[in-house]
Amino acid sequence: MAPTDNDGRIAQDASPVGTADPVDTTPRAGSPAADAATAGARMPRWLPRAMVLALALVAAFQLGSWAFHQLTGLLINILIAFFLALAIEPAVSWMASRGLRRGFATFLVFLGLVIAVAGFVTLLGSMLAGQINKIVEDFPDYLDSVINWVNETFHSHVRRVDVQEGLLHSDWLRKYAQNSAAGVLDVSGQVLGGLFQLLTITLFAFYFAADGPRLRRTLCSVLPPARQAEVLRAWEIAVDKTGGYLYSRGVMALISGIAHYILLEALGVPYAPVLGVWVGLVSQFIPTIGTYLAGALPMLIAFTVNPLYAVWVLVFVVIYQQFENYMLQPKLTSKSVDIHPAVAFGSVIAGTALLGAVGALIAIPAVATLQAFLSAYVKRYDVTDDPRVHGHRRRGAGSPGLLTRIRRLIWQRPAEEPEEGPA
Repeated sequence: MAPTDNDGRIAQDASPVGTADPVDTTPRAGSPAADAATAGARMPRWLPRAMVLALALVAAFQLGSWAFHQLTGLLINILIAFFLALAIEPAVSWMASRGLRRGFATFLVFLGLVIAVAGFVTLLGSMLAGQINKIVEDFPDYLDSVINWVNETFHSHVRRVDVQEGLLHSDWLRKYAQNSAAGVLDVSGQVLGGLFQLLTITLFAFYFAADGPRLRRTLCSVLPPARQAEVLRAWEIAVDKTGGYLYSRGVMALISGIAHYILLEALGVPYAPVLGVWVGLVSQFIPTIGTYLAGALPMLIAFTVNPLYAVWVLVFVVIYQQFENYMLQPKLTSKSVDIHPAVAFGSVIAGTALLGAVGALIAIPAVATLQAFLSAYVKRYDVTDDPRVHGHRRRGAGSPGLLTRIRRLIWQRPAEEPEEGPA
């Protein structure tokens, strides 16, 4: 019987045994799978919003970083003014407790500081002017003595006229004069900038000291009572430590000034009282390089009297500096600031690395304040009675001492090696 078209279609549609029919996985329109595929192909709704937020955060960070770098000078001035206000807080509070208005008491304290600084600068300026004139007038004599020493030592024939003409017609002098003339405007700008910075610090310090109670009330008004007590305690600690630091520095400045005044007076160096005050103040209140600046001026003045006196001043400055570092400063610092000398030294280095000379000046009172504030939250225990606490090693039972072991190593004879028999 011949196959029909229906049988062929049936045979074509039938699949062999063990094989699977091909399945069409394409989702139909309107089905849930089609809707999910379309949603996956589109951008999520939260992604544009997240991108805009990320760009806004980056822009805000860049703007804040730029503003911080632009305001760094102002922030440093405010920090200096705050510590200056803490330093004069005891004097202002004492005068205010006697019935004076706090603003007027702050004005009197600042007026006393200005008068003291102005008097010291006036005396120092007059001394420097007189010594510079003396050096200029006596310069030919100094030059003659140096030329005579050179001629006698090296058997040369140098004349002062030749030296003066060589200096006047030298390229070095001409370039130095040109650079000095060009740098006059820079020096003037730096002086005006320094005066403006000093005025800014003074105004902020005056406001901090005069409105100290109001500032504390404003700060405490936004804090819960427990936090208010902590803030007030930290403020009181900062006042005590800053005042103690200035007290210790003032005492060391007084001792240093008296010691150097005695030396300069014994050597017959002029302006010995002013030079003593200069050495005391500069060596104590200018960090890092204050000692060298303080000793340079007395050495220069002593050199005008006798060159050998300058050597004596240098030797005395070095010896006194060692005495101050190892004997005087640790005792005064431990009593007034209550900070270890190693911690004080490290804090000065860290402050210098962060803020330069300003950081070195305020590092010790800041670290002392932080140490005293955190000490209330550190729980301490009784130390066990162990010899190792006092630096003594505890020996084991029956173990020989170090000297005994060394003696045994020295006197112990090595074991005799067995003699080799005949080959």
